Amino acid sequence: MLQVLTTLFFLIAVIDPIGTVPVYLEATKEFDKAHKKKIALRACGVAFLILLFFIVIGQLILEGMEVSLDAFQISGGVILFLFALTMVFGDGKPESEKNVITDYKHVTIFPVAIPSIASPGAIMAVVLMTDNHSYSIQQQLITTGLVLTVIALTAVILLIAGKVQDYIGTYGITVISKVMGLILASYAVQSILSGIGAYYNLN
Repeated sequence: MLQVLTTLFFLIAVIDPIGTVPVYLEATKEFDKAHKKKIALRACGVAFLILLFFIVIGQLILEGMEVSLDAFQISGGVILFLFALTMVFGDGKPESEKNVITDYKHVTIFPVAIPSIASPGAIMAVVLMTDNHSYSIQQQLITTGLVLTVIALTAVILLIAGKVQDYIGTYGITVISKVMGLILASYAVQSILSGIGAYYNLN
């Protein structure tokens, strides 16, 4: 049970539903309430399908390229760490993704679904957390269910995004996003250390 809660909390950190709120509000500012609802639900659906694709196919692609688990843990950890640094020291997830919006007619996929919900960090994380050599099928199914749970939570938050931003404020959302970045950085470092330890048989 503790492991499930830990995984759930980590997925919330890496997907960062609260950090998606200002991105979603900026992307949908020209739409009425009904269209905003459709965009929120469709974006979350697309994001889940993208993450599910990498859960199922991601490792097969890596193994086809003859990338070892140790190498993937190290490289994945490095990428996650760099992604976390942008959350901690950069403008933050909300501002950086709001700035890339140029076409307000096609915002469901970009930037709401990708990269705000299904971010590069989230994709890398779900592949690491469903590795066939480290986790059983049951554990991978549980992780997939938790990903769906976090995406559903994200959808609920986006449906009440205006109230969330009014209550927490833009500054509060940025602070939360940076805290999530710190948590993600810790996981990334642990992944790097595990990969190095396994390579040199230090475990």
